[in-house]
Amino acid sequence: MQTETLIIGGGLSGLGVAARLTADGRDFLLVEARDRLGGRILTERLNTAYFDLGPTWFWPGQPRIAALVNRLGLSRFDQFSHGDIIYQDEQGQVLRGHGRAAMQGSFRLRGGLAALTNALAREIPSARIRMATPIQALARTDGLIVASAQGGTEIRARSVVLALPPRIAAQLSFSPGLPDDALVTMKGIATWMAGEAKVVAVYDRPFWREAGLSGDAMSRVGPMVELHDASPAEGGPYALFGFIGVPTDARSDAQLLRQQVQAQLVRLFGPSAAEPRQLHLKDWAFDPFTATGRDHQPLFAHPSYGLPRSLARLWGGDLILAGTEVAPQFGGFLEGALEAAELAHLHLNAVES
Repeated sequence: MQTETLIIGGGLSGLGVAARLTADGRDFLLVEARDRLGGRILTERLNTAYFDLGPTWFWPGQPRIAALVNRLGLSRFDQFSHGDIIYQDEQGQVLRGHGRAAMQGSFRLRGGLAALTNALAREIPSARIRMATPIQALARTDGLIVASAQGGTEIRARSVVLALPPRIAAQLSFSPGLPDDALVTMKGIATWMAGEAKVVAVYDRPFWREAGLSGDAMSRVGPMVELHDASPAEGGPYALFGFIGVPTDARSDAQLLRQQVQAQLVRLFGPSAAEPRQLHLKDWAFDPFTATGRDHQPLFAHPSYGLPRSLARLWGGDLILAGTEVAPQFGGFLEGALEAAELAHLHLNAVES
């Protein structure tokens, strides 16, 4: 199998590159290790409501995602933030007070963020997408890069776009081997969101809103340390969304964690929270296509992302990193995934010309 450009990774970055090459009429193939597209974008559906278990928000001042949402005919809405917030102190005391909700002013997407990746995927010919195709090795020889996939499939390409977190890309076998400083750099770039575990509790009634609460809560006890309303723009079912603050090595028992989450929801929001209609838990730290062992350490601040010099011209510029972690301005955001895709596309055009 041969193509001009091989894109490895079917998340927002990879889809962004593929959509641009489709518009150019260029030859390419996109391969994704999972049996679905979207990467770290993961949206669950119940009836007509959609709930994001990966990235959830985007913000004003992010021009690429704003333009893409508009071009694709999608619709955004404001994060719900009306009402009081809740704070749980170290002693477990629940305090109700007024204050600015942490995500006030942020946007969500109708249909969840999968509406974005699904719409992009529809612009790409299905024959150019291969799912459930994990790439294991890349070998450069005679001006071509040969990608070996699990199961023995080989794909030959002139250029390869690694639309992956750098730490995941570093797990591939490279021949000839990448320079030591490049591999060290790749392994040192923290994967955004990889250590996170997220919970969405779905209910038939927005009982917290009925009680004058915004759904925003902060807890010093846990297991959830930060919560927000995750309901759709209109109607139900309704939901609360929480970030797990328990260290990775203490949350391997998913059933126990679910029980602890439900108990905390009752402590914060009362007995109406006791029996959610659905309780979705996604622990990204145990997703092998997102996280490595290095990502199990928590991030206490937003990393300083961008493309380090040692990664700028791998294999003479034919091996291109294009995940959100290498975006120079918006690294770690959805906007950064689109920024990285844009820069990879510019690089491919420069090589072609």
